[in-house]
Amino acid sequence: MKYIQLLRPKHWIKNAFLFIPLFFAGEIFNTAKLVQLLISFVAFSLVASSIYILNDYRDVAADRLHPVKCKRPLASGAISTTAALWLFVWCVAGGFAIACLVREKFAFVLGLYFIMNLAYCFGLKNISILDIMILSVGFVLRVKAGGVAAEVAISEWLMIMIFLLALFMAIAKRRDDILIKMDSGKEMRKAASGYNMDFLNVMLALVSAVIIVCYLMYTISPETQLRFKTYRLYYTTLFVIGGLLRYLQITYVENNTGSPTKILYKDRFIQLTIFLWVLNFYILIYLPTDKTFFE
Repeated sequence: MKYIQLLRPKHWIKNAFLFIPLFFAGEIFNTAKLVQLLISFVAFSLVASSIYILNDYRDVAADRLHPVKCKRPLASGAISTTAALWLFVWCVAGGFAIACLVREKFAFVLGLYFIMNLAYCFGLKNISILDIMILSVGFVLRVKAGGVAAEVAISEWLMIMIFLLALFMAIAKRRDDILIKMDSGKEMRKAASGYNMDFLNVMLALVSAVIIVCYLMYTISPETQLRFKTYRLYYTTLFVIGGLLRYLQITYVENNTGSPTKILYKDRFIQLTIFLWVLNFYILIYLPTDKTFFE
């Protein structure tokens, strides 16, 4: 159980971003490509877990001071550093071995993700602003890897929106670090010295506004209207705004944005907005409905 906890399987849900390009390409029921993506998901999850292990190994001293992270296997002493490093090696080897079976280009994108996160673990995470940018690019690489593995095109709008959404959540997470620092007097990460509450609040407001504007531009763009055969796609902005407002409520009112993954698993409001948003696109892309119904 402790070794499974070290791998952080709950965070593998982030790798579901690999399936996004296939969904929007209208081929989510293409069995061959879906199997290819499932194999890619395993490869990406193993490599992502290796980064979590390395990050815990590097941060073990700091994690022992954190009210939540102190319970992690390495910080609590439940697993030795030697055992953790061996698990790291096996995850890397297994992940890239599987990736090479998928496609060489997929293994290349996975390699970019791995190298970028190695650099993050070995110092870049201590540089404010750059730390949240790297986390956001990681989600873009997940989407890119999914498109490459399934051999489907990815629109520039999708890449932009994924980056902005990931940036939004990373900023909220840093705000939670500042709250912990204010309560305990202890700095949870070196990059936190480059942030304060006012700066993070401004960034959250700015990125939120940019996300809404970009999404509206996407829904009313001629190529999008032509593809989905409707100009009413902007109605789905309701779910985007609802989800953002709920996340902001959790951030500002509840002061509880330490783990975006935990929010996704537990918050019913956000789950509902995501479900309804996906349902709308599913109807438009997959169901043989009369598209004039949406006009």
